[in-house]
Formats: sequence, structure tokens, C-alpha cells
Amino acid sequence: MNPPPFIKGARLEAAGAIHGFFSRAGGVSKGVYASLNTGPGSGDDPVCVEENRHRCALALGLAPSRLVTLHQVHSADVVCVREPWMAPPPEADAMVTNEPGLALGILTADCMPFLFYDVRAGVIGAAHAGWRGALSGVLEATIAAMVELGATPKRIIATLGPCLRQPNFEVGMDLVDTFMECFPQSNRFFSMAPQPDKRLFDLAGFGFWRLHEQGLAIFDDAEMCTLAQPADYFSYRATRRAGDKDYGRNLSAIALQSAEKSHQVS
Repeated sequence: MNPPPFIKGARLEAAGAIHGFFSRAGGVSKGVYASLNTGPGSGDDPVCVEENRHRCALALGLAPSRLVTLHQVHSADVVCVREPWMAPPPEADAMVTNEPGLALGILTADCMPFLFYDVRAGVIGAAHAGWRGALSGVLEATIAAMVELGATPKRIIATLGPCLRQPNFEVGMDLVDTFMECFPQSNRFFSMAPQPDKRLFDLAGFGFWRLHEQGLAIFDDAEMCTLAQPADYFSYRATRRAGDKDYGRNLSAIALQSAEKSHQVS
């Protein structure tokens, strides 16, 4: 069995973070979930989902029991993880930790998967941010939670994996108005669409802007669109267009090397 393929962020890799943005290849699921569906919240066979998650953890060199994910609800809630949960996962959309060997996993199918790392503090974070979460402040809350563990914004590396990108992210004017009410400067993240009553939303640009406003300056981006590559990545919008009733989830995960904890700021 070959391990499932994944891509890395150049800056995270240079900093020594264990991490990966997995595609939909290399798993055991069938049908609309083919093949590396890692989402327990989908209608896929739980045995297949567990095997897929197992394979992802091993591909990162980690024990499968050390990979944790959340019950994501498009909120701004962040959980500080000390150990894998033994009960159902908490409802939240971001996690932080300074515990070595504990993998923080984010599940997406068009939303933004952000992975964060402050190498000097030995602190990592992971956030799921669709437009609702980004608007409600999940990225800002993740950075604040990392700071509580000793991280410094200007040292944090922020890496964005595959997600829905502006050329394919068509939205109605009501969404534009919603963003403008909260952030008047966000008008620059909307461009004209083929239909005059629609706009194309640069969610990734909005996310990086919000992080920059928190003091971050080290960014990396996979620059891949899930909707443009439905054969490679699960996409909620691609599923809807195909008339399918459910969809798989892509996994993005990050963990600290075992020796990293010694680098925490005193």
C-alpha cells in the first residue's frame, strides 16, 4: 500500500513542521467519496473513513490515534488541544497546541484550510474558514489563541491549502453587502462576474488580509482551486453541480516535531 499523496507549504517545510494538504487520492472509499474521504460527518462508510484517516496519519509519520479533527460548524470558536479526545469532538472550527506529536486536522471541501506555525514558540494552529467563519473572526481567534500559548504574530507562518478561488467563487450581492457592513474595505475582494447581479469573491485574499491585520507577515499559498480540480480535491460546489447529495472532505493537518517543545519561549 502506497501512502496517500499530499503537498506541503514551502515555508512550513523549511521551518520543520510536520504537515500536509491531502488530495482525494490514495484512499479506500467508493462512489462520490472516492477515495480519500476523511470526513466522519459524511454519509460514507465509517470503516472507510477511519482507514483513510489512518493512512493520512501514517503518511505524516504519526500515530493514527494522535490525529484529531473537530465537529466543524462555521464558527469562530477555537480549542486548545492537550490530548486526543476520547468522546465526540467538540464543536469548533480551529485548534491550537504546543504538544509535540499531536496532529491538528482540518476538513474542507471548498472552505479555506489554514495551517499556522511559530517555530520559536513551538506553537501550531489549524483553522477551517468558509465565508461565514472568516466573517465571524475564526482566523483572528486562532491567532489570539496561539498568542496565549506564547506565539508572536510576526513570527507565525500562515499557509493556505486548496480551497475555492475567486474565478470560481460566484456570490450574490447580498453576501457583498454583508461583508461591506462588517468590513467596508472588503469591497476590493469582490470583482465583476459574468452575470451583472453577481460578484466573484476572493475569499483567500480576504483571509490573508485579516491575518495581516493581526500582525502576520509570513504567508504561503498552495494556490489551488478545489472547484477547478474536482478530480483531485473534494468540492461542495462541484458536488452540487453534479447533482450528488453528499461529498467527501479533504484533510489538512499539522503537528510539532517531538523535539520542538524545547524551543518554546521562556
